[in-house]
Amino acid sequence: MASHAQNNSRLSIAMERTGQWIFSQDIPADVVVEVGEANFSLHKFMLVAKSNRIRQLILESDEPDLTRISLSDIPGGPETFEKAAKFCYGVNFEITVHNVAALRCAAEYLQMTDKYCDNNLIGRTEDFLTQVALSSLSGAIVVLKSCEGLTPMAEDLKIVQRCVEVVTSKVTIEANFPSRAPTNWWTEELSILDIEFFGRVIKSMKQRASKTLTVSSAIVTYAERWLRDLIRDHSGAGTKADDSDDSDVRVHQRELIQSIVALLPSEKAALPINFLCCLLRSATFVKASTAAKNELEKRISAILEHVTVDNLLVLSFTYDGERLFDLESVRRIISGFVEREKSVAVFNAGDFREVCSAAMLRVAKTVDAYLGEIATCTELSISKFNGIAVLVPKGARKVDDELYRAVDIYLKAHPNLDEIEREKVCSVMDALKLSYEARLHASQNKRLPVQIVLHALYYDQLKLRSGEDENETQINAASTRNQVQADVSLAKENEALRTELLKMKMYISDIQKSGGGAGAGASAATTSSGKGCGGPRKPTFFSSVSKKLGKLNPFKNGSKDTSNIDDCVDVTKPRRRRFSIS
Repeated sequence: MASHAQNNSRLSIAMERTGQWIFSQDIPADVVVEVGEANFSLHKFMLVAKSNRIRQLILESDEPDLTRISLSDIPGGPETFEKAAKFCYGVNFEITVHNVAALRCAAEYLQMTDKYCDNNLIGRTEDFLTQVALSSLSGAIVVLKSCEGLTPMAEDLKIVQRCVEVVTSKVTIEANFPSRAPTNWWTEELSILDIEFFGRVIKSMKQRASKTLTVSSAIVTYAERWLRDLIRDHSGAGTKADDSDDSDVRVHQRELIQSIVALLPSEKAALPINFLCCLLRSATFVKASTAAKNELEKRISAILEHVTVDNLLVLSFTYDGERLFDLESVRRIISGFVEREKSVAVFNAGDFREVCSAAMLRVAKTVDAYLGEIATCTELSISKFNGIAVLVPKGARKVDDELYRAVDIYLKAHPNLDEIEREKVCSVMDALKLSYEARLHASQNKRLPVQIVLHALYYDQLKLRSGEDENETQINAASTRNQVQADVSLAKENEALRTELLKMKMYISDIQKSGGGAGAGASAATTSSGKGCGGPRKPTFFSSVSKKLGKLNPFKNGSKDTSNIDDCVDVTKPRRRRFSIS
């Protein structure tokens, strides 16, 4: 009942609208034309006078008196058919850039050519297209936009192709010789198109060798319009975190981003860095194809020397800025840049480890500052932190002050790390490459492992011993590097001896606890026999370790040399050595 009433209502509305422009109410209608859900009560003789398609339907009908015709597949639907019917009745109506494409397709569908009537609808719409609609850039864009729901007929009639050619030509002229302000006004108008027609315009511009900047500005404006929440506003409101990957919004955004990436100019530095970073984050957020993300990563990597810390942070955090989002993209971008720098160095017959380019030095500073920003995140693991830090070659860092700052921030943000984990974090920096101020800070930093503090103090002692001035000109880079490597080797050997000594102490302690009285007797006998030092005796463990430490003593040639001290030492009361490691 409700459906029947609704149909009657639609029929009455359609008849009312038709009655407003039918010139004669004296002649009753003899045919009902169905277009979708709308019905039009019209007169056959008025329709067949200008529409060959309706004439053929009536002539070929098996019914002696055809009273109902279905034209549900007419382009433009009921609204366009109504205007075509008005034209058949001679009622005036306005042809505009918004409806001319639909009228042209409907006229072709109804076969309203000049063969059946002079100055028929096909000729009228063609004249308007040529003389009015396609004479301006704005008009051509609007006509192209109206063709989105008229395919494939608009394609067959070459309306789309003509619009694309006109738009491309006039955009090229407008970009070179702006006719009004702002000079990029046309990019906003071009962005009303759907991605398919927009893509055709961009491809046509490339074929006409339009300037890269012209193509890029159109793409950026288009992406910011259709991905406003993801790129321009940085709110992420367009896609909620709990949306399904297969939701309509997510699928549409994914396809849109992939299409935009495919349209990017071939020149790597043609687009703004911030735009590329925002587009990559959006691609990762909506789970775009791997090919699209790889292409964006390569483009960012190619211009990494111009990327700022803020640009990298855009890739790393969620839209609310509360948690880390994607570090793998950052790692691949940095790795790609470093590999390319290595290839260039090899091509130029240079040593990448010894001499780094100015671009590599800038990237190293950016990466260290970036690490300092993300180090505060509690969910950042040691492996991910170190994985990014070690990508930069050591030769690209003249000093490790910025890296030390990042390490210190990480240790402060992760106070529950044990000694081994803190040593892993500190392994990415070289304590001997810190400036004097940084070494002074490190020597008093309780968050650092003991080994790092010892390295810093030891290096300062070496510099004071050799009489070097911190403010003097730096010595030759090669000799400095060799000295640093020797210092590191010595420090590692000292650490190994320290570990060996601790193990032996624990071993002796266990023997004394388990030996009981026998151990006490043996100790007494040893003490008795050791009273005289004149005869030969077997060296003790402590004396052998002392000799090893004496050989490694950096002040061996000074007044503190202990390598020649007699080995007759009472084991029960070992001598205190100022420079021994215990």
